[in-house]
Amino acid sequence: MNHKTAFITGATSGIGKATAEMFAKNNFNLILCGRRIERLNELKETLEKFTNVTTLQFDVRNKEEVFKAIESLPTKYQKIDILINNAGNAHGLSTIQDGSIDDWDAMLDINVKGLLYVSKAIIPQMVARNDGFIVNIGSIAGKEVYPNGNVYCASKHAVNALNKGMRIDLNKHNIRVSAIHPGAVETEFSEVRFKGDTKKAKNVYAGYNALQAKDIAEIIHFVVTRPGHVNIEDLVVYPTAQASATILNKE
Repeated sequence: MNHKTAFITGATSGIGKATAEMFAKNNFNLILCGRRIERLNELKETLEKFTNVTTLQFDVRNKEEVFKAIESLPTKYQKIDILINNAGNAHGLSTIQDGSIDDWDAMLDINVKGLLYVSKAIIPQMVARNDGFIVNIGSIAGKEVYPNGNVYCASKHAVNALNKGMRIDLNKHNIRVSAIHPGAVETEFSEVRFKGDTKKAKNVYAGYNALQAKDIAEIIHFVVTRPGHVNIEDLVVYPTAQASATILNKE
């Protein structure tokens, strides 16, 4: 896997950033994508000490931006060996009757349509080469539905289905497809979900040892570095304190 090129969406924070750092230290060339240009530039400057890095600023919800950005890649980054579909968000935590339509649109546009746009822009080159690896970052919300999680859970169930569909359709093209479904990971996730309410967000991770972004990054690295005949197709990861989406052993 040394010197292969990995394309990572949502690279400016959380799991995406940790994965970029892990891959950089293991000699992957990197294409880092996100909306926040300042963070992209800072990460590029840091990781260029280890490997070749380029950045793309775009919002995965905007299909024109997605295709234009990917088409603009410098020649040496145009062969993408690994796609990490990491960009995703939760917005709000409400019953279906009280949910915000704007929140629903954001989750479906980012978590489902954004994943599709990026994949559509990159998969054809993998098919043409008869080679490639796609890792879709899902969630335990794609395996079970929890109270007030309705639309977020629906979006991650869609990711789970798309992951399976990709693997079926791309099997004959020698493209490996894998999904990682984390439980509670201590990132900016809850702060986004609760719209900047840091106290409420911190409470999500209080009283137990949550997963850290680095934990998931290490797993992603393990998955993509298996021998060519091995495909870890679906992996659920909990912190030890968590038994399900709603069962946490807190102090």
